[in-house]
Amino acid sequence: MDVQTQPIAGGIMQKIVANIWNTRLAEEAGNFYAAAFPGASMEVESRYPETGLLDFQRDFAGAALTVAVDIPDPAGNSTRIVLVNAGDEFSPNPSVSFMLNYDPALFGGADAASTALDAAWNALSVGGKVMMPLDEYPFSQRYGWVEDRYGVSWQLILTDPDGDPRPFVVPCLMFGGPVQDKAAEALTYYTSVFEDAAPGMTAPYPEATGPAAEGALMFGEFRIGDQWFAVMDSAVEQDFSFTCGVSLEVRCADQAEIDRLWGVLSAVPEAEQCGWLADKFGLSWQIVPANMGELMQHEGAFERMLQMKKIIIAEL
Repeated sequence: MDVQTQPIAGGIMQKIVANIWNTRLAEEAGNFYAAAFPGASMEVESRYPETGLLDFQRDFAGAALTVAVDIPDPAGNSTRIVLVNAGDEFSPNPSVSFMLNYDPALFGGADAASTALDAAWNALSVGGKVMMPLDEYPFSQRYGWVEDRYGVSWQLILTDPDGDPRPFVVPCLMFGGPVQDKAAEALTYYTSVFEDAAPGMTAPYPEATGPAAEGALMFGEFRIGDQWFAVMDSAVEQDFSFTCGVSLEVRCADQAEIDRLWGVLSAVPEAEQCGWLADKFGLSWQIVPANMGELMQHEGAFERMLQMKKIIIAEL
């Protein structure tokens, strides 16, 4: 499995990669996303081995395990998203969405940015479900939220060209249900956990809105290295929250970094398996070595990984 860091804006390395659980259709979904975004590409990153699988995995012998999708912006900066090909144990939901920032300064003007936004909306909407119609809102002249045919949520927004630049693709965490109004706490927590992290702008609700209390976060953002993430408290009642349907994979330099992040992030012992953990908000993370692809080439490495909770590099 190739988990080397990937270049993003200006040659910066993408340390954290969103992984999306996909029910047996990862290659099909990868082709769908590659067609939805101009210049995007997909590749099968890794395959299940032919032997050594657990009983529930045997139907996947030799099939794609992870499919990487690289989504570029007009400047050539690329964001990688990985599709995990597996069973129906989990599925994505709107608690984690992907904000697509159509910046007129990057797309060659507001008209060109709007045209590109509309084209992506039309592609992603086929067979999907509209969460918020594509329209003008107080915070943007053009915005819409759609859940595509594979259950993945996308927020498309025409940004203010005078605002601070942000990456084209930004993962967005929505706090609702059991973690309602925890967005500000999470923002502070994540910026304390990761090195070279800092908060960005925040916009609180001026008054109670649905289940969101006055002062809860209507929108907030934080940076880890040069990658940006958004957070928000839900303004509507919801019976779902974070699951393994979308996880954040952290590509660590060495065992010491794996140990440190595992120790501070893991809060649900029963969720610990094969480098996966859940934090105190229920958000799923994968804490893996940056050279996981090389390590997984070792004979018997897949079988040994299946027995692990935290990844121990020396034992792969």
